[in-house]
Amino acid sequence: MAKITLRSLTMAFVAAGAGAMLLGEVARAAEPIRLGMTVSSTGRFALAAQSGERGVQIWLDDVKRRGGIDVGGTKRMVELVKLDDRSDKQMVARVYETLIKENDVDLLMGPFGSTLTSAAAHVTEKNGKFLVIWSASSDAIYAQGYKNIVSATQQAASLLGHPSIKAMNMVGVKKVAFIYLDEPFPAGIAKGAADLAKELGMEVTMMEKFAKGTKDFGLMIQKARASGAEAFYPAGYEGDQMAIARQLREMNMDFPMVYMVYASQPQFLEIGQDADYLFSQTLLHEKINWPVSTGLTRAQMVERYAELFPDAAYPADFQTALAYGAGAVLEEILKKAGSLEAAKLKQAAMDLSEKITVMTGPYKIDETGKQTNMEFVVMQNQQDGPEVVYPTAIKTAEPIFPVPTYKDR
Repeated sequence: MAKITLRSLTMAFVAAGAGAMLLGEVARAAEPIRLGMTVSSTGRFALAAQSGERGVQIWLDDVKRRGGIDVGGTKRMVELVKLDDRSDKQMVARVYETLIKENDVDLLMGPFGSTLTSAAAHVTEKNGKFLVIWSASSDAIYAQGYKNIVSATQQAASLLGHPSIKAMNMVGVKKVAFIYLDEPFPAGIAKGAADLAKELGMEVTMMEKFAKGTKDFGLMIQKARASGAEAFYPAGYEGDQMAIARQLREMNMDFPMVYMVYASQPQFLEIGQDADYLFSQTLLHEKINWPVSTGLTRAQMVERYAELFPDAAYPADFQTALAYGAGAVLEEILKKAGSLEAAKLKQAAMDLSEKITVMTGPYKIDETGKQTNMEFVVMQNQQDGPEVVYPTAIKTAEPIFPVPTYKDR
């Protein structure tokens, strides 16, 4: 029998301890990545936020089917830690603090929209966490000097209105009237669109803001019509634009073109004749098919949506596409970084700029994390439904301009 000495026992304990430590490291490395996010259950952002969450869920499901993400040589799943923000900017700050300090998340996905995301970004930056933005486009967010934010898919607001103005210029619009909700996202769209309109020689006949909660747009509509505008461009959220569309018809207030960002979305189309002939923009349409280098194609994403959410009230929309695309970009960032450290993730995001294409288009960011690519296409609600009318390379129908007057429809 081998003689047991104090030295041999000590070496055995050291070896066992080292083995246990190694096993512990492997176990910890294999733990899922905890991704924090808030989603609005109520309030004016609820529909869009929940549509976006379904996009994230599609990405998570796809990651699971593929056995996880290779991060630094170890396959890891992604676990979503979700809280409710109730469409409330003040609540967003509190719940993102909760996600970081109490739920111990590794990195975060933004909430819906610029208003809420601006509050989230302040919290995540203060706590040194990486934030992936999927719907906030306000240029002001990216002017704060934040080091750890990246807009994976949503183009900057200053650029977001450019396709609409290019389409107007194409059909011969000379005068355009803007009204906009006094919040970062719609204000950014209106300003960027108006600036380009002026550059192209168009006259901006009106540039007027309205407050959150405005219900009666009658006076602003009358003022826009009296300005001689050929195109009326209300920039706001979906609910605002639905109300304006109804009031335009009720007032028989005709414009040769009316442009509303959300007008081709399934929820918007439910208002019926009030949505007829409106121009809009989107990233998701059966005719829009980018040569994808990472993640699911448009058709695959839509198929997966139907499989995972058979009882959803609405089909996938551009919010779903933006959020799914952001997940696909995040996966590439994680693989490139091989780490969950915010600085390494931001550097990986920069290194990937102009090198990947997801279903919403080619990914490109500047040093602030602002998305400068992924331009929307312009749609018009025609007799057989929304059609692509711009850019000409992928259009499915000629734009109808001027549109029929209400009395002639």
